[in-house]
Amino acid sequence: MVTGTQLWKWTEWRWTSPDVDWRKGGVVTAGVDVGSVSTQAVIMVDGKLYAYSSMRTGSDSPDSANHAMSWALEGTGLSLDKIQYCVGTGYGRVNVPMAKRTITEIACHARGANFIWGPSVRTVVDIGGQDAKAIRCDEKGKVITFLMNDKCAAGTGRGMEVFADFVGVHVEEIGKRSLDIDEEPSAVSSTCVIFAKSEAGALLEEGRPLNKVIAAYCAAMAHRIASLLERLGTVERELVITGGVAKNVGVVTRLERELGIKRLPIGNIDPQIAGGLGAALFAKAMAEKQK
Repeated sequence: MVTGTQLWKWTEWRWTSPDVDWRKGGVVTAGVDVGSVSTQAVIMVDGKLYAYSSMRTGSDSPDSANHAMSWALEGTGLSLDKIQYCVGTGYGRVNVPMAKRTITEIACHARGANFIWGPSVRTVVDIGGQDAKAIRCDEKGKVITFLMNDKCAAGTGRGMEVFADFVGVHVEEIGKRSLDIDEEPSAVSSTCVIFAKSEAGALLEEGRPLNKVIAAYCAAMAHRIASLLERLGTVERELVITGGVAKNVGVVTRLERELGIKRLPIGNIDPQIAGGLGAALFAKAMAEKQK
């Protein structure tokens, strides 16, 4: 095992579109998604994605929102006062200083998923830092019904971070390592991240290969998410996954196997910004209504 490094710490990043000029735009809006683990600031110009940032949420929600927005604006020449409307969402949505309104992350992820993947999306799974949500929506990205699991970190991004640190493998490598095995092991406990960690430790002490232990944890996480979807009812196509865990190929592959369906693949837009993107789209509608 590797020790002494921050193996749970995923890469922070920002992006600006080379094809959109905010100076020529009519409506500039933003969405800030302050989650328990990560914060995303998304800027749109006339409903087109212009810039975004994704960074670690700090101990102070207003500071996290400000830092994410400043980073998204960096190098663009665009200033905060030129953003006509901003919506806050996520765990810390009431503490977004620049937001004129707050909207739940459930509504924002559904709307953002509709923008990213198109109107065929009917089921959205948002795997957040401290909870997982199963959402059913219509062709416009409007929420029809949803279920949420927020009782334990198992099946969440934070649970995966804790596990990565425990086994000594960087969190961004966990998914790939979980598939590098000769046969699929039984899942570890999926009811609690503490039990899962304890069980994984026992397997390692027995001499089980590290990749198989990682695979067992990913399988447990996938099973927990599948159970949440089953409680929602029949999983309607098309299925998409948002949040950081959407990029964990080990969890996603096993979730697809358990459900017996394929999710729509990740395209050019990062699924982790879906909430902030949905918030920016709601902000556009509000800005236009305000005018």
